[in-house]
Order: sequence, then structure tokens, then C-alpha cells
Amino acid sequence: MLVLFALAATLTFLSGPALAAPDDAQVCLSKAEQRAALSSGQTVTLAAAIRSARGSVRGRGSREVVKARLCREQNGLVYLLTLLTRDGKVTHTAVDATSGKVVDLR
Repeated sequence: MLVLFALAATLTFLSGPALAAPDDAQVCLSKAEQRAALSSGQTVTLAAAIRSARGSVRGRGSREVVKARLCREQNGLVYLLTLLTRDGKVTHTAVDATSGKVVDLR
């Protein structure tokens, strides 16, 4: 239970306020909605999503997560991760929040 609380707190800290995408295709969850989705088992943990992103083909190597958001898109909930490599390159990755699989590398 303590681990679940710690992960929820991390997700809450890393995510910003609820934001609408420019094309309104996605809406990011509020902190309360994120906690509810995580505690009800609708999503994998943020740690699992980060492991998945780091294990993807383009995600190999040392990368730091600088921003993480849990958003609702047409196909369901996704973690939108912004990653920073050692050489300073920024990449964006979407991870399906239900399965934990990388669905988009941007």
C-alpha cells in the first residue's frame, strides 16, 4: 500500500495541471483522477510505463524522465513521457496506460 501511495505521489508530482491538447484529441487527468485511475487498477504504474519506454528501441540508453502526464485519448488512457538523453536530446513517448506498452515514439 505504501508503494502504491509513493507511485501515486510521484505521478502527481511529475504531472502538471490538467491541460487540453491543441487539437482537443487528448485531455490530461487531474491529480485526483490520476490517483483514482491508479488505485482502481485502470492503469499500470508510472514506474512500469517508464521501464517500458526505456526498453523500447529508441528508448535504449540513459534517459531521464523530465515530464510525465496521464491523459485520456481516443483509444484510452496513455502516459505521455518527455525524456532527456545524456546528449541533451528531448524525445516524447506515449505508453498505453492499461497495458504498459509503448504506442508512439515522437
